[in-house]
Amino acid sequence: MGEISKIVDSIDGKLIKLAQKMQGLKQANGRLEDELLQRQSLISRQQEEIEMLKQQNESLRMANSLLGSDDNKRETKLRINSLIRDIDHCIAQLSD
Repeated sequence: MGEISKIVDSIDGKLIKLAQKMQGLKQANGRLEDELLQRQSLISRQQEEIEMLKQQNESLRMANSLLGSDDNKRETKLRINSLIRDIDHCIAQLSD
Protein backbone atom coordinates (compact mmCIF):
# COMPACT_ATOMS: atom_id res chain seq x y z
CA MET A 1 0.00 0.00 0.00
CA GLY A 2 2.87 2.38 0.77
CA GLU A 3 4.25 2.00 -2.73
CA ILE A 4 0.94 3.00 -4.34
CA SER A 5 0.82 6.04 -2.06
CA LYS A 6 4.31 7.08 -3.23
CA ILE A 7 3.27 6.70 -6.88
CA VAL A 8 0.11 8.76 -6.30
CA ASP A 9 2.13 11.45 -4.49
CA SER A 10 4.65 11.46 -7.34
CA ILE A 11 1.91 11.83 -9.96
CA ASP A 12 0.24 14.54 -7.86
CA GLY A 13 3.52 16.47 -7.62
CA LYS A 14 4.10 16.16 -11.36
CA LEU A 15 0.55 17.38 -12.07
CA ILE A 16 1.10 20.43 -9.85
CA LYS A 17 4.38 21.21 -11.63
CA LEU A 18 2.68 20.75 -14.99
CA ALA A 19 -0.17 23.09 -14.00
CA GLN A 20 2.34 25.71 -12.84
CA LYS A 21 4.29 25.39 -16.06
CA MET A 22 1.09 25.71 -18.09
CA GLN A 23 0.14 28.86 -16.17
CA GLY A 24 3.59 30.33 -16.83
CA LEU A 25 3.27 29.53 -20.52
CA LYS A 26 -0.17 31.18 -20.65
CA GLN A 27 1.29 34.34 -19.14
CA ALA A 28 4.22 34.29 -21.57
CA ASN A 29 1.81 33.78 -24.45
CA GLY A 30 -0.26 36.76 -23.28
CA ARG A 31 2.84 38.96 -23.15
CA LEU A 32 3.87 37.82 -26.63
CA GLU A 33 0.40 38.57 -28.01
CA ASP A 34 0.56 42.07 -26.51
CA GLU A 35 4.00 42.59 -28.02
CA LEU A 36 2.75 41.35 -31.38
CA LEU A 37 -0.12 43.85 -31.33
CA GLN A 38 2.29 46.66 -30.48
CA ARG A 39 4.62 45.67 -33.30
CA GLN A 40 1.75 45.43 -35.79
CA SER A 41 0.61 48.89 -34.75
CA LEU A 42 4.14 50.22 -35.19
CA ILE A 43 4.39 48.64 -38.64
CA SER A 44 1.07 50.19 -39.63
CA ARG A 45 2.19 53.65 -38.50
CA GLN A 46 5.49 53.26 -40.32
CA GLN A 47 3.73 52.21 -43.53
CA GLU A 48 1.51 55.29 -43.30
CA GLU A 49 4.58 57.44 -42.76
CA ILE A 50 6.30 55.85 -45.75
CA GLU A 51 3.28 56.61 -47.94
CA MET A 52 3.20 60.20 -46.72
CA LEU A 53 6.92 60.60 -47.40
CA LYS A 54 6.50 59.13 -50.89
CA GLN A 55 3.78 61.69 -51.60
CA GLN A 56 5.93 64.51 -50.25
CA ASN A 57 8.85 63.30 -52.35
CA GLU A 58 6.69 63.26 -55.47
CA SER A 59 5.37 66.74 -54.70
CA LEU A 60 8.85 68.08 -54.11
CA ARG A 61 10.14 66.49 -57.30
CA MET A 62 7.27 68.02 -59.24
CA ALA A 63 7.81 71.44 -57.67
CA ASN A 64 11.51 71.21 -58.38
CA SER A 65 10.89 70.37 -62.01
CA LEU A 66 8.38 73.22 -62.33
CA LEU A 67 11.00 75.59 -61.02
CA GLY A 68 13.18 74.83 -63.99
CA SER A 69 15.20 71.79 -63.04
CA ASP A 70 16.48 70.03 -66.15
CA ASP A 71 16.50 66.65 -64.42
CA ASN A 72 12.74 66.10 -64.58
CA LYS A 73 11.65 68.11 -67.62
CA ARG A 74 10.21 65.14 -69.50
CA GLU A 75 8.34 63.93 -66.44
CA THR A 76 7.00 67.43 -65.83
CA LYS A 77 5.76 67.76 -69.39
CA LEU A 78 4.02 64.38 -69.14
CA ARG A 79 2.43 65.36 -65.84
CA ILE A 80 1.23 68.72 -67.22
CA ASN A 81 -0.19 67.01 -70.31
CA SER A 82 -1.98 64.53 -68.08
CA LEU A 83 -3.46 67.36 -66.00
CA ILE A 84 -4.58 69.16 -69.16
CA ARG A 85 -6.28 66.00 -70.43
CA ASP A 86 -8.04 65.62 -67.07
CA ILE A 87 -9.23 69.23 -67.20
CA ASP A 88 -10.41 68.81 -70.81
CA HIS A 89 -12.30 65.69 -69.81
CA CYS A 90 -13.99 67.54 -66.93
CA ILE A 91 -14.93 70.44 -69.23
CA ALA A 92 -16.37 67.99 -71.76
CA GLN A 93 -18.47 66.35 -69.05
CA LEU A 94 -19.74 69.72 -67.87
CA SER A 95 -20.62 70.68 -71.44
CA ASP A 96 -22.80 67.60 -71.90
